[in-house]
Amino acid sequence: MAAVCVPSHRSYDCDYYVGSLHKWLMAPPGNGFLYVRKARIPTLWPLTPASEQQKNSISKFEDVGTRTQANRVVMAEALTFNEGIGIDRKSARLRYLKHRWADRLKAHPKVSFLTSLDPAESCAIAAINVSGVDMPKMAATLHDEHGIVVSHMKHERFEAFRIVPNIHMTLGEIDYFSDVMEEVIKKASG
Repeated sequence: MAAVCVPSHRSYDCDYYVGSLHKWLMAPPGNGFLYVRKARIPTLWPLTPASEQQKNSISKFEDVGTRTQANRVVMAEALTFNEGIGIDRKSARLRYLKHRWADRLKAHPKVSFLTSLDPAESCAIAAINVSGVDMPKMAATLHDEHGIVVSHMKHERFEAFRIVPNIHMTLGEIDYFSDVMEEVIKKASG
């Protein structure tokens, strides 16, 4: 990840500001940004060793190993693409896609949502639990038999699938996901 200064960081008045650009900006994986308040740079350790000359420099956080230059170059294209869509339109599309599948599955008695469906509290991502089923096995079935990828999360207080549509998904793909989920839940429960 390249360390860069983010102009809007001042409005947050934060010491650290980090972001991954591959998920919502649709830039290649490995792209991101890091802001560290100048006074914090000397005391924050980098992931890889840095020279003494870099002690006070943001560049000490850059991973300078082998990297694909195309990943860095394409960030400008990703920014242009996303600016063309606009954050409001993109957010509306993501919420629409999430609610299309979520509204169907929330009616199922075995499905509970661990993420608020209130548009003011979430956008595209939702975490769900399916009670009474082996969730890792269900995730494998979704992937292996139906080509659907869900992220299984297991925590001491909850177990969930993280469901994340993106703007390029069609309504047919979202409906396919809902159909398959209903079918797999029924089979796993019976």
